Amino acid sequence: MYDIIVIGAGPAGLSAALYASRAGANVAVIEAGAPGGKLNLTAEIENYPGIKSKSGPDLAFEMYEQGLSYGAELLMAEVTGIEDKGDHKVVHTDSGVYESRAVIIGTGTKERLMNIPGEAEMTGRGISYCAVCDGPFFKGKEVVVVGGGNSAIEEAIYLASVVEHVHVVMRRDVFRADQYLVDKAKANDKITFHFKQKPYEVIIEDDKVTGLRLESAVDGTLSDLPVAAIFPFIGLDPITDFVKDLGIVNDYGYIDVDSNMETSVKGIFAVGDVRSKTLRQVVTAANDGAIAGQYIANALL
Repeated sequence: MYDIIVIGAGPAGLSAALYASRAGANVAVIEAGAPGGKLNLTAEIENYPGIKSKSGPDLAFEMYEQGLSYGAELLMAEVTGIEDKGDHKVVHTDSGVYESRAVIIGTGTKERLMNIPGEAEMTGRGISYCAVCDGPFFKGKEVVVVGGGNSAIEEAIYLASVVEHVHVVMRRDVFRADQYLVDKAKANDKITFHFKQKPYEVIIEDDKVTGLRLESAVDGTLSDLPVAAIFPFIGLDPITDFVKDLGIVNDYGYIDVDSNMETSVKGIFAVGDVRSKTLRQVVTAANDGAIAGQYIANALL
């Protein structure tokens, strides 16, 4: 029986573990992948207070080390469900069952798919959702980024530093990214924008991605863009399927919480990108985790 089980070892979960364990709580962090969450997929972090610039993986490792430095335990498993037993919770995973007095959900989000022919079979073989991970494989070649938000433009800027040329395909002609990033991308000669175009089909030859077929958002005409890789960044969906039966997930799939990060089920909390909020950033995730970790530790001890 733990005091607190934190589900997810991203910035929110690790911050919660840090604050709760430092306050004396017995904490377990359950993570199915690499600790650090989406930090591991980010080339550079330039807007975290006190850090002018640091690679995402480096910051992830430092958060991981610090998050466990006061005795929190890391359990590698995938959570499949949570049972509310009133004064305690039962967390089911693919490798066992754990119990705690409180649970903090920090599972974050997953990348939204393009849902076009060829995507499923070529994911990991020319279609990637991590430019930092796979961009270097396409050095000297042309690639395409799909999307017009912060993530898409940030990844396009990064890819331009490692590949021959980057095409950015956008459904509209209006950017959702911050103006600072837009200006930086527009000033880069290695980035070309294709406005009012939608992904239609992955072009495959000899079991390799050789292009992306586009559909005009204006008149529906099709055109082919020859590229060696496709990097979609068209949005994110919360990872909350495993708690939908608890009645804490809203119509958009996110979790509503109060000022202490507690859900409508007493003893179950949500932090970071998985909760309803207007700004999803490393700094706001860390804020959520700190609030929940400290609050629960004070309430329990």
